[in-house]
Amino acid sequence: MKFAYLLLFLSLGFTSMAQKVQFDATVSKKKLGVNERLRVDFEMNQDGDNFQPPSFQGFTVVGGPNQSISQQWVNGKKSFSKTFSYFLAPNSTGNLKIGQAEIMIDGNVYKTIPLAVEVTAAVNNPNDEAGPQYAVEDQIHLVAEVSNSSPYLNEAITVVYKLYVSPQTAVNGWNEIDAPKFADFWSQSIDEKQFKVYEGSYNGEPYRYVILRRTLLYPQKTGDLKIEPLALSINVEVPTQRRDIFGGYITRPEKLTVAANNRKITVKPLPEQGKPADFTGAVGDFDFDVTTTKKELNATESLDLNITASGNGNLKLFKLPRPKLPNALEVYEPEHEEDINTNTNGMTGSISDRYTVVPQVKGKYPIPQISFSYFDPKTDRYRTLTSDEIVIGVEKGPEATASNNENAETKQAVVASDQFRYIKPDANLKPLNEERFFGSTVFWSLMASPLLFIPLVLLANRKRQAYKADVKGNRLRKADRLARKFLSEAKKNMGDQKAFYLALERCLHNYLKAKLNIQTSDMSKERINKLLQERNVAESTSSAFLGVLESCEFARYTPTSDVTMQQDYDKAAGVISEMDKQL
Repeated sequence: MKFAYLLLFLSLGFTSMAQKVQFDATVSKKKLGVNERLRVDFEMNQDGDNFQPPSFQGFTVVGGPNQSISQQWVNGKKSFSKTFSYFLAPNSTGNLKIGQAEIMIDGNVYKTIPLAVEVTAAVNNPNDEAGPQYAVEDQIHLVAEVSNSSPYLNEAITVVYKLYVSPQTAVNGWNEIDAPKFADFWSQSIDEKQFKVYEGSYNGEPYRYVILRRTLLYPQKTGDLKIEPLALSINVEVPTQRRDIFGGYITRPEKLTVAANNRKITVKPLPEQGKPADFTGAVGDFDFDVTTTKKELNATESLDLNITASGNGNLKLFKLPRPKLPNALEVYEPEHEEDINTNTNGMTGSISDRYTVVPQVKGKYPIPQISFSYFDPKTDRYRTLTSDEIVIGVEKGPEATASNNENAETKQAVVASDQFRYIKPDANLKPLNEERFFGSTVFWSLMASPLLFIPLVLLANRKRQAYKADVKGNRLRKADRLARKFLSEAKKNMGDQKAFYLALERCLHNYLKAKLNIQTSDMSKERINKLLQERNVAESTSSAFLGVLESCEFARYTPTSDVTMQQDYDKAAGVISEMDKQL
């Protein structure tokens, strides 16, 4: 009996020891900037084998694994601790996850709980955890230089990102891991054709620097606006403690994350004093011109009226004034044309609205003066430019009547009376009570008609059930309806870039679902092109369709004009119509 109790006691003791096995994961911080580093510890209270770390997806391991073991005896009790440590650098912003690590202890597999980490944009003063300290981190600096930190609303400024490197440091390339977002600005990146190394200084010390990018900004809000930083992962050569045979330090390749500091821009509102009534938001230095292609023509012939603003300023961000013409001149909606170059000084070039004008009757018609107002930030004043009056002479046409002269419009001719000849004054109606209705042929036909409808109802119900059961067909028909719906929605949102291209892209995706039975997740350009070739769609039609898809993707990052949106809409409608014929 005593031996049995002893066995029971020992088994309970071993069970309690097995239950006390702990294997936990901890992080040094749950929120960090993309230019900071993170320490992860995997700690166990009993020794184990076959440790398997997680994949660390979304991070770069910049240090580790470092292993530490601790054993202590306190009051006859033994404590044991074994830790694997890693140092991680995030590859992007967002909510990242550190997966489960595994260890085998006494034949059992134990796993840690996954940990969530929030990675924000780069911070000004990164606080790195103890880990590999880069000897060159004080010799590489990323700087954002702003041309004007206190501009007016819609005044052009530029942000230039420069990478400064000490002459003693070797850099082998870089990758962008966090691009700045200009939420409150109209922005346009100015590409660097090639990277050129310049000689300069940083904090009074000689440095070399490279201009990474230049961005033109037009602030769209007043007040304090923030320019988020650019963050880079740079490949550098780090000196070690070892030396070569000549006494120089041996280097090893490492990755270093650097970021430009946040920049604050204080945007001033345009002054209210002296603002013209016809001001539409033009800021810069402009010229204004109004011309016509003809001044003498015959009635029903056409001429072009061109309204043009040219110069330097926010040319894409305001509308030209509309002309007020006599009603005897028929005027069509204008065609907007742009000839704009973008550089570090802002937008330069011209924009114009071309109106087609068709006179209806003979006479002399003045095109009144047209005024254009803009704000000049160099002088802090508004300026108004006014065109000259232009007189259009119309020959060889119908004479203007007195009513034309008073109202400047023609009256509609009275409709001739013989157009109402189809109306019969005598309908030859007969009273209903002359013939007996009950018991007549019409009566019995109406009574029997419900019986005739029963087979039709059964047939219609059967077709309806078959229609419901056709899941694939219903999905394709629904996709086709959605394609037409989103194409119409894109047309309604013409002028709103985000809503227009979102609707147009949905239209194209649903069209592919309906015609090719393809899901959105499978819509790679290669697969779409292959399926269209299998369906004998012409190569030019396939290229045009893929071109519209690329325009939708490109428009997410680059501002476009109303003219470009109209062109993309026309292309989409045309290519869908052509593809319908070929399919």
